[in-house]
Amino acid sequence: AVEGHGTGTKLGDPIEVQALLATYGREREGGRPLWLGSLKSNIGHTQSAAGVGGVIKMVMALDQEVLPRTLHVDQPSSHVDWDSGAVELLAEAVAWPRGERVRRAGVSSFGVSGTNAHVIIEEAPAEESAGGDVAPVVMPGVVPWVVSGRSAGALAAQAGRLLEYVRAAQADGGGGVDVAGVGRALVSSRAVFEHRAVVLGSDVGELEVGLAAVARGEAVVGGGVVGRVRSGVGRPVLVFPGQGAQWVGMGARLLDESVAFADGIAECERGLSRWVDWSVQAVLRQEVGAPSLDRVDVVQPVSFAVMVALAKVWRSFGVEPAAVVGHSQGEVAAAYVAGLLSLEDACKVVALRSRLIGERLAGQGGMLSVALSEQEAMERIETGAWAGVEVAAVNGPGSVVVAGPAQAVERVRGVCEEQEVRARRIPVDYASHTAQVDQIRAELAQALDGLAPQRGGERVPLLSTVTRQWASPGEMDSEYWFRNLRQPVRFAEAVDALVADGYGVFVEVSAHPVLTVGVEEAVEAAGGQAVVTGTLRRDQGTLRQVLTSLAQLHVHGVVVDWKPALGAVATDNSAGVDGRVPMLDLPTYAFQRERYWLDAPPAATDATGLGLEALEHSLLGAAVPLADQGHVLTGRISLETHPWLADHRVLGAVLVPSAALAELALTAAHRAGCEGIQELTLGDPLSLPERGGVQLQVVVGEAGQDGLRSVYVQSRLESADAVWVRHATGSLVAGGSVGSGVVLEQWPPVGAESVVADLDVFYERFSERGFDYGPAFRGLEAVWRRGEEVFAEVRLPGERVGE
Repeated sequence: AVEGHGTGTKLGDPIEVQALLATYGREREGGRPLWLGSLKSNIGHTQSAAGVGGVIKMVMALDQEVLPRTLHVDQPSSHVDWDSGAVELLAEAVAWPRGERVRRAGVSSFGVSGTNAHVIIEEAPAEESAGGDVAPVVMPGVVPWVVSGRSAGALAAQAGRLLEYVRAAQADGGGGVDVAGVGRALVSSRAVFEHRAVVLGSDVGELEVGLAAVARGEAVVGGGVVGRVRSGVGRPVLVFPGQGAQWVGMGARLLDESVAFADGIAECERGLSRWVDWSVQAVLRQEVGAPSLDRVDVVQPVSFAVMVALAKVWRSFGVEPAAVVGHSQGEVAAAYVAGLLSLEDACKVVALRSRLIGERLAGQGGMLSVALSEQEAMERIETGAWAGVEVAAVNGPGSVVVAGPAQAVERVRGVCEEQEVRARRIPVDYASHTAQVDQIRAELAQALDGLAPQRGGERVPLLSTVTRQWASPGEMDSEYWFRNLRQPVRFAEAVDALVADGYGVFVEVSAHPVLTVGVEEAVEAAGGQAVVTGTLRRDQGTLRQVLTSLAQLHVHGVVVDWKPALGAVATDNSAGVDGRVPMLDLPTYAFQRERYWLDAPPAATDATGLGLEALEHSLLGAAVPLADQGHVLTGRISLETHPWLADHRVLGAVLVPSAALAELALTAAHRAGCEGIQELTLGDPLSLPERGGVQLQVVVGEAGQDGLRSVYVQSRLESADAVWVRHATGSLVAGGSVGSGVVLEQWPPVGAESVVADLDVFYERFSERGFDYGPAFRGLEAVWRRGEEVFAEVRLPGERVGE
């Protein structure tokens, strides 16, 4: 179908229809014409909204499965050769059901300035499932809510809007909030901007707490991550560590929470079953009779299975590695994930090699992680200070592993402790990557005979920590796996090479991060930037921790598919007739608006041209002397022209201060030639509206027999029928002395005591009573009291001088 422009003219309609006949109207199947209509014939010309009106019409036609009738069609235009193609007018409504063909609609409409807009709309694909029915909703134990904004303020405002929506839904009593549904709507119908937050929770209350923290611009403690996308975030690398990340109970919870993890463990268990007589799942769940992780021939295969399964979890969330790197035994898992080893061969390597280590090397040595550079460690070894050990791994610029006989390793640990060098024993009783490994070379070659490294299929690049080069197909033979166990692990150099090659995201795939610090140090030493995260943590082996690690990547710009964490689609009563869950109507984007128009003050009128005298006064603009010797001073006050007056509020209303009324009367006195004010009685307060202004008059009368002249201050709102309100009435002294003021010989006055120590508290107390003073009216600097006399030192803020 096409929504035409529909000019209704003898020239425009033929041009449009002939173009459609020549393109979409040719070579169409019998009984399937191109249907043509125009919204203008139904509702009239909507000017610049004609294009979006046509889009709305076609979207609704797709949704309702009917093309609406075009009204006021008497007969097709005689200026069109309708027989040249299969194009028909929608003289009647036509059914347009979903079916075996994809439905599409074209929209053609002239917009503003004659710009022709063409849009093609296609229906969304139907949800499918292997069994023909859509799977029921799987309510996850923890749900991510993903929000973002173009700025930090927008992110906070967006979280605030969502929080209001959730609280309103909770108060409505209509069944509460579908937390998974909200999560799906956030990741399916919202653009993702550079300022991001992921809030995690197992219930609405926990998610509300996280949203509130984001709305306040605070860190989300224990329930999410906040961050900003890094420019030019690099490609992701999965990092597989060696031994040391294991802990009792690792992965047990995740077996029940993640289908991807459970599938990965099950696959590895089947692959290992040929070489071991125990169950990986039984070890993870600590079942009775399961072997201990203290055995090297158990911990290495189990660690391999956990890393492979966690890599599958990362991939299930859309994080595909652009490269992999492995540390020591972790390189076996890396080789399998890279596609360089089959699962069968990878299981063979990790099972048989660890068995040989346990049978031949266990009990002969130890390994020690030391916070020193390789050069510093080598200097100590060469001088004999660390006699008997070798550098087994270089993990970072300031992190190495040394290994050797158990007594030598323990002696080095003691030296490090004396010298206050951080050192930690690795829980192994053999010395990998040292000369001790040479004694199993022949047996390892025989055990791994027959490996068939993968040569075809899709592969992920693997940077070898043995050769420090990209691994090639066929390289992963028995000799390679001996070198992997014998030679020092050049992990830091591998990270350097990856950073130099443009990789900027490092994900340690393990039960606990043991290499992230070394990666961060290597990246920093190389002068680069990278996003570095782990997967699980010791005693935090749950899906929540996986989602937290995913959030770390997401907020820094890595693409993450959150849908697996939000449950499947449903076909229950909450779903539509097509089996799709209705999209929730969440709050729209919290646009942060910035006003660019200049607030120029109103142009001043030449008072002399109106027969008045100009005044240089902040509130009064003109004066006119009356024929009877009286005087009138006039002005206009508003928050637009005098915004500083908004800093003086009483019970929420903007009031012109009484001192200003006295000053207006005094200005009038001087204008009339008077010495000053004899007395002044205040009337109704002078309040200013939030919009518009008030007209102001100060009137001075004739001099009386007593030499005094009357004065009053009045105003009215800017409207013809507004009533004048009198705010002050008084008398002015026409001549002589007004009276003597207080004469002070020194400041502060003799005998006066300071009574205000904290001025902020002073203004806070006034605010509690309804008197709110903004910056323009916070000029109080000091207050003293002497008996019943109060003395104050007030200074006008510098930027207000002259106003």
